[in-house]
Parts: sequence; C-alpha cells; structure tokens
Amino acid sequence: MTAPRPSTGAGSDAARPGRTPSRRALRGLDALNFTLADVRDGLGPYLAIYLIAVRGPDQGWNEATTGLIMTIAGIAGLIAQTPAGALIDRTRHKRAIVMAAAVAVTLSCVALPWISNFYVVAATQSVAHIAGAIFPPALAAITLGVVGPKLFAKRIGRNEGFNHAGNAVSAALAGGLAYLFGPVVVFWLMGVLAALSIGAMLMVPASEIDDDLARGLDCPQDDADCAHGASGLKALLANRHLLLFAVLAAVFHLANAAMLTSVGQQLTHIVGKDSATSLIALCIVAAQCVMVPMAVFVGAKADAIGRKPIFLTAFGVLAIRGALYTVSDNPYYLVAVQCLDGVGAGIYGALFPLVVADLTRGTGRFNVAQGAVATAQGLGASLSATLAGVIIVSAGYGAAFLVLAAIAAVGFALYLLLMPETYGYEPAAPGGGGSSGLRPLAVPAA
Repeated sequence: MTAPRPSTGAGSDAARPGRTPSRRALRGLDALNFTLADVRDGLGPYLAIYLIAVRGPDQGWNEATTGLIMTIAGIAGLIAQTPAGALIDRTRHKRAIVMAAAVAVTLSCVALPWISNFYVVAATQSVAHIAGAIFPPALAAITLGVVGPKLFAKRIGRNEGFNHAGNAVSAALAGGLAYLFGPVVVFWLMGVLAALSIGAMLMVPASEIDDDLARGLDCPQDDADCAHGASGLKALLANRHLLLFAVLAAVFHLANAAMLTSVGQQLTHIVGKDSATSLIALCIVAAQCVMVPMAVFVGAKADAIGRKPIFLTAFGVLAIRGALYTVSDNPYYLVAVQCLDGVGAGIYGALFPLVVADLTRGTGRFNVAQGAVATAQGLGASLSATLAGVIIVSAGYGAAFLVLAAIAAVGFALYLLLMPETYGYEPAAPGGGGSSGLRPLAVPAA
C-alpha cells in the first residue's frame, strides 16, 4: 500500500489548483512586487552614474572600470542563481529568506557613499547581486504556491505590472529628489523601499503558500505515484529545450543589459553630471510605464497567443532599439528610444517564469531551473557591461549600440529557428520520451 502524500502545512489544501486565494494574500503579492521593484536589482544604472559622475576619473573611475565592477558583481550573482533556486525549492521559510535578502541588498548599496576602494566597492556590489539572486525564484515560487498553476500566467503578468509600476514610481522619486539633493538620494530611497517590502511580505500568510505547488509539483492529492518526489537535476540537463532557452536568455541579456547603462554614461557626457541622474530616471520611468501594460497583456494573452510569437517580438524590438540609439545623441531623443525597453523587457519579465514552468511541469524543480536559466541570463548581462565599456572606450557609443543590436538579431534568429512553442507541452517522464525531453499534453477523450 502506498503511503499518503505528506502535508506541506496548513495551507496545503487551500492552495490547490481551483481554490481562490485570500484577498490579503493577493494584495500582499501586489505590494511586494511594487516595493521590491527598486530593491531587487540593487543600484542598477545608478551605480555607473554615481561612480562616473560623482567619483570620476580623478578617483580612477571611467566606463571601463565601472563596467568591470558591474561584471564582477554580475558574475558573483550568477554563481548564486542556481543555489538560490535550489534553496527556494527546498525551504519552507520563503518569506524570511525574501526579507533577509532585501536587507542584505540595501545594506550593501547604502554603504557605497562611504567607500571608494575598487575592491571594497566590488565586494559590496557582489553581496548585493548574490542576495538579489533570491528574488526572482522566490517571487515566482510564492506566487505559484499561492494561486496554483491554472492562474499562474495571469498572476505573473500582474506581478510584473506592479513591479514595473514600482520601478516607475521609484525612478520618478529618484529623479526629482536627485535634482534637489544630488545623486546620493537613491541610496536612502532604497532603504525606505526595503523596509516597506518587508511589511508587504508579511501580508502574505505563510499558511497560504503551498510548498509543493511552489516547486512545480502540481499533483492531485490522491495521486501517490506522482507525489513520490521531485525528479533529479539530470532530468533538467536532459531537456535540450530548457538548455536552449538558457542560451537564449543569455543572448537577450548580453544585448540588453548594457543599453540603459551606456545611455546613462552617454548622457553624463552630453548634459553633465548634475542632470544625468534625473535624465536616466526619466529613461527608466518612460520604459517602466510601457512595461506595465505589456506585462499585463502577456499575462492575459500568453496562453491564447502562445509564448513564441510574443518572445520573438521582444528580440525584434531589442534589435531595433539598439540601432535607433545611433541615429541621434539628442538627450530627449535617447529618452524616447528608451521607451522601447518597455516592450522588450516587459515581455521578457512576464514570459520568463512561464516558459520555465512549461518546461519543468511536474518535475518539482521549477525554482532550481529558474536559477539555472537565470545563471545563463546573468552571465550574458555581466559580459554585456564589459563588452559595451570596452567598445565605448575604443570605438565610441555608436559602435557599441550597433554591436548590441546585432546580438539581439542573432537571438531572434535562434529563437525563430530552434525554439518550439512551449505552451501545450510538458516534460517527458525521466528515461522516456524522445531526445527533446518534451511530449505533447494528452488530449482528453471525448
């Protein structure tokens, strides 16, 4: 006789597919994604502006050294991605881990005004990136554990909408306050938002997070065979489409990550350090305002349209954006082009967890797979900063933008030719199925 499936806690039954989560939990997810928006990415483009505009060449900071700092920190973060996902798969204390990560990112960043040594700056930003690796798998896991797989696509779109709205509001505040008080204000704003994010996390009851659903084990409660346990990591490595998606994620961020940072550096030279922070904040606000409807659209339509056509749009817009940056160096034109980031990044942020969930359904390794793909993504982002910095120093901003645009075009071609539509598929059982590691979902008999 097969042993019954162990309970995951008080919320295990409540969070099963088909049950409506409590209003408090849903509002908590809204607030969490809104307040964590500015915390989860650390200083982002503000780091480059602060080091170049405030510290400057007199203290040894230029585009190349700043790019190196961002690469070092990015590599530290990407090394942490897969362990972070594995931790989220295993732990039953997801709320506490999210709150601890928020504190670690904030403390690492607010220390920057008091330090100037290259190695210390690299260390603090590495800590911020390591802690930041917790947020993507944790937020996706908590969401899946609360709403279940049937509502996951729609809820992820809503999460991303609140995330982008939070980024827009915090960037607007940063731009306005930086104009009045200087670039250092972004550090204090991050501290306030980190405190608010902890309160938001506490709004989501721990009892409503189903830990099995949160890791991708959406088994019926009476299916003991399904519930024997999560499949091993070999099942993921054998899934060639998951590996291909990891490569595509790396290519997307290799092309995308350095674009905003490079625009910020270019604006510093065009308008001077006093206006650069406010203008880059305007760039972020403009892009985030576009990302909000894009993320909501993806969440609402990804099941109907399919993942592939929407993802191809993201790659195509990214390539066009890179090329358009070379047309003019007018500050307002650059801000207008940056709005296209809202299309590409808005689509990517909403589709990323959906595609990973498609490719890992039933394996119980949803979060470690997110971490593994995010590792590749982070590698692309880290190399992007150094690549762009070297090209800018040697050949100028125009050449850097054209190279990034060409990389995006390569990603478009790879996705078009090699990546299948993932909606409507589920992973084959370990040891069975074809070489793809995927099989069509069974169609119920009439």
